[in-house]
Amino acid sequence: CSAEPYRAFDFWIGTWDVTGADGRQAGRNDISREQGGCVLVERWQGATGDTGMSMNLYDPHQAHWRQVWVSPGVQIDITGGMTEAGMVLEGTIVYLAEGKARPFRGTWTPLPDGRVRQYFEEANEDGQWAPWFEGFYTRVDEEPGEAPEAS
Repeated sequence: CSAEPYRAFDFWIGTWDVTGADGRQAGRNDISREQGGCVLVERWQGATGDTGMSMNLYDPHQAHWRQVWVSPGVQIDITGGMTEAGMVLEGTIVYLAEGKARPFRGTWTPLPDGRVRQYFEEANEDGQWAPWFEGFYTRVDEEPGEAPEAS
């Protein structure tokens, strides 16, 4: 898992303070490279106490990235890869209480100042894309670009 395709999402590794588009604190996110560099594990702690986590991996057989997110109310399964806009993954969001699934996509864009913009969209019943979440990640770890690898 050391080849270039496995490193495409490394810009997201680290511990981050996340603010919404309105500048208000949304939470803290920790993204670490684990399992010999074969997976990025995300651990989210929202400012209001919500939590969630994801596993992000490069699938060499399909030649794409995949994220599987799990939280108490939502599951997300999206795939894709790097584009000029950043990492773009698309698939499905499932609202567990309602048992409803909708098309969903996320874009992670590294910004020139070292932050990362995360932009999620959901398709409504008419198939029109609408914003779901926009967050700006500011690094809080001491050594940007490197996170300790858990074994």
